Amino acid sequence: MTRPAVTRAAVADWRAVARTILPRFAWEYLEEGAEDGRTLRRNLDAFARIGFVPRTLVDVETIDTTTTLFGQSLALPAAVGPTGLNGLYRTRAEEQLAAAAGRAGLPFVLSTASTSHIEDVKAAACGPLWLQLYVQNDRTIAERWMAKARECGFSVLLLTVDTPVTGLRDHYLRNGFTLPLRWTPTLLLDILTHPRWCLSTGRHGMPQMVNLAECSGREPDITAQAATMAQQMNRSLTWSDLQWVRRHWEGPVLVKGIGCVEDAKLALQHGVDGIVLSNHGGRQLEDAPTAMELLPQVSEAVAGRMEVLVDGGIRRGSSIAKAVALGASAVLLGRAPLYGLAGGGAAGVDDVLAILRRELEVTLRLMGRPVLREARPGDVRAL
Repeated sequence: MTRPAVTRAAVADWRAVARTILPRFAWEYLEEGAEDGRTLRRNLDAFARIGFVPRTLVDVETIDTTTTLFGQSLALPAAVGPTGLNGLYRTRAEEQLAAAAGRAGLPFVLSTASTSHIEDVKAAACGPLWLQLYVQNDRTIAERWMAKARECGFSVLLLTVDTPVTGLRDHYLRNGFTLPLRWTPTLLLDILTHPRWCLSTGRHGMPQMVNLAECSGREPDITAQAATMAQQMNRSLTWSDLQWVRRHWEGPVLVKGIGCVEDAKLALQHGVDGIVLSNHGGRQLEDAPTAMELLPQVSEAVAGRMEVLVDGGIRRGSSIAKAVALGASAVLLGRAPLYGLAGGGAAGVDDVLAILRRELEVTLRLMGRPVLREARPGDVRAL
């Protein structure tokens, strides 16, 4: 007898599936934040503290969630954001994420710490491709990464600036997470008690940051790659270095990791095309502000003169509506697509993105706001 397909009602359902499939070390890498996790929780709470001001007797027969960003037409004001070491959750992870994003009419942002070759991601994609950039001390690594991305048709660059060092992630020490993995009895038991992960991912061995390895001229050795990421990040990067970025990237440039109004103004002064308000998913500086706390002030300060994106804590379609109402051009989706990836591969990502779109459409109808891009601060209220 064939079992009926299980309906996932919300992103939280895919999160629950992912948690059962992933070994503890992989689950905590995906899910945990810095220190005591306060910032991680506040990212979620920030959306819960925003309510709606619904209007009635409005024609909501047709709903329009589309937007245009950097000359690209998007089905939703969202992109599948950059996340690293996705090969911990599924093989060919970035290829599956990029393909699903394209099917949903969204861009996919490839991380410097990606585990699929950029050429393979390009071949799998059917939508816009953006690039996330970390800058190491040896800047030729970043220059090669940008050049390779241009050759593959990537159009938008996100320069991440909030990681001069890795945040204090206590769970790394508690569960012994290192690169490469240290094979202890506890780790072996953890892996062996998650057979679905072993069959789909673990049998392929530890994922490699293949693009970083190629651009740095290193052998595919995860230890060396991790050292390049963690120990050789360029800690002297300043606003003046945006000129160097511009020399190597002709398309739109966004600065990702803005955490105050003053830096948003500086970004505008330095001519960037957009910013991402972000605390790195609560994984870097504990007690940093959330994107939604900053968004109203930043939107007022930049007054539409550059694009403002947000990330962190987006688990519902209603959260996208709240962000747009408060001035966001779009949101970046981080953990939510990864829950689908870990739980169901490409089909899981498809379902997560479909859930978010369905929730967003229902929210707009109940708000009485049929055109999302017309949402305004008056459509929401503080709870």
